[in-house]
Amino acid sequence: MITIKSQREIELMRKSGQLASETLDFVESKLEIGMSTEDINTLCHEFIISHGATPAPLNYHGFPKSVCTSLNEVICHGIPNKKDKLKDGDILNIDVTTILNHYHGDTNRTFLIGNVSDETAKLVEVTKQCLEVGIAAVRPGAHLGDIGAVIQELAHSHGYSVVREYCGHGIGREFHEEPQVLHYGKKGTGVELKPGMTFTIEPMINLGTRHCVLLEDDWTVITRDKKPSAQFEHTVLVTETGSGVEILTLSNPK
Repeated sequence: MITIKSQREIELMRKSGQLASETLDFVESKLEIGMSTEDINTLCHEFIISHGATPAPLNYHGFPKSVCTSLNEVICHGIPNKKDKLKDGDILNIDVTTILNHYHGDTNRTFLIGNVSDETAKLVEVTKQCLEVGIAAVRPGAHLGDIGAVIQELAHSHGYSVVREYCGHGIGREFHEEPQVLHYGKKGTGVELKPGMTFTIEPMINLGTRHCVLLEDDWTVITRDKKPSAQFEHTVLVTETGSGVEILTLSNPK
C-alpha cells in the first residue's frame, strides 16, 4: 500500500533528508587517494550518530556497515572494508540513508577520484542527468512509467544501459515502502502520482551491458562485463504546488 504523507511527516522527512545530504557533503571533503572504504564508512557513521540519527543500512537484513560504497564496476550495495582503497581514476558511489525522528532520508552520489578517464567521467555526468530528468517528470497526474521512460531514453541516447534488477522505492517510516520505481519503462504506465507520495529515484547506469552479478557476500552487485557503473539518488515528494515535485535530500533546502 502506498502511503500519503501528512505535513508533519513531510517535515520530518525533510530534516532526515537534509542530514543524509549533509553527510555526503562532509565525506566528499575528506575523500583522498589511499583511504579505504572502511575509513569512509567510519566517517559517515560518526557524522550521522553525532547528529542524533541512525544509519539505516547498519544491520538492515544483516548488512554489516553504515553506508554502501560501490567502486567502479560495483553497481550497488558494496560493503565497506579495509582492503578496498581509493586509487587515481576510480569512481565511487556512496549511498547514505539516515533515520532521524523515525523517518528516513535516502540519497547517493558518485564521486570522481583523481584523474578519471573522459569516458568514465561522461558516464557519471550522464547518470546525474538521468536522475535530473527523472525528477523533472514527477508531478501530480503523471505516472511512474514516465520517470523510467525519460531515464531510459537519455541513457540509451548515449549508448549506455539501465540496470533493471534494482530500482527506486517508496520511503518514509520504513526504509523500503511501495511503490517500486523502475528506471526504464513506457510513458503513461504504472501508478498515477498523487500529492504526498514520497519515493526515491536512483538510476544505475552502466557503460557496457545492463547485466549484473550478485557476489558471494549476497550484497555486492557488479556488472557482468566488469565495465563501470554510476548512480545518483534523491528522495522526492510529489507536491500540489510549484513544479509538482520537491527534492527532500538537499543540504540547503529552499
